[in-house]
Amino acid sequence: MKKYFAFLLLILVASCKPKALLAEGTASNTLSAEKIINNHYSNKTDFSTLYIKASARYQDDKQTQNVTAEIRLKKDEKILISIRVIGITMAKALITPTSVQYYEKIGNKYFEGDYAGLSKWLGTDLDFQKVQNMLIGKAIDDLHKGKYAVSIMEKLYKLQSNADGTTDKSFYFESDNFLIKRQEINQPALDRTLQVAYPDYKKYDQIILPLSLAIDARQNESKTNIEIEYKNVTFNEDLSFPYSVPEGYERIYIDKI
Repeated sequence: MKKYFAFLLLILVASCKPKALLAEGTASNTLSAEKIINNHYSNKTDFSTLYIKASARYQDDKQTQNVTAEIRLKKDEKILISIRVIGITMAKALITPTSVQYYEKIGNKYFEGDYAGLSKWLGTDLDFQKVQNMLIGKAIDDLHKGKYAVSIMEKLYKLQSNADGTTDKSFYFESDNFLIKRQEINQPALDRTLQVAYPDYKKYDQIILPLSLAIDARQNESKTNIEIEYKNVTFNEDLSFPYSVPEGYERIYIDKI
């Protein structure tokens, strides 16, 4: 269950492999947190819908599997994700600002609910905007609402926060367009970490988007890695969002996963 849901929830970055990547700068001069944040959010996001085809490689402690993914996004309204193996749809999710629904064929299970259970399961607050931000290469959190220490690490600008004393959050930016290169959430008391890295980007007329990403999640001794490469991206098409749970599927609850 967790394997396919990990794809559905976390394979949310759009890209298409170009011959030339967007040039990125190295941090050298000290800047304020406010300057870094404002520059990050100055990158435009002028689109209404986004359609992505992608390939992905999943690896955990027990197995490795390659899948394909189709992602349909209507900005600020809904995201539909389909996961396929050898052309067969194995799982599908529909995500909106108020609800999360998904089903998978392994075990004939489905889930319908809000973000509370998913946030508890992942160990970090989750909502639609954060999922969408991951999709378009923005910081998961609204950086305007936090206070951050600034440093330069690995030639990147680093913003770091530990507002609640239990969760350490770090965001790393290159210096030309202030694109996010890595975001990390660490919870030492729970021995839990999540890292999302964005190796490269491409500039479209509507937006600068990640071309690939790598997700590394660890909890206790369990490790999961997802590497994603998107094959095709189109903007502002009239998209449909077909979703229905097949008959005979059993409803499950996050606390039971």
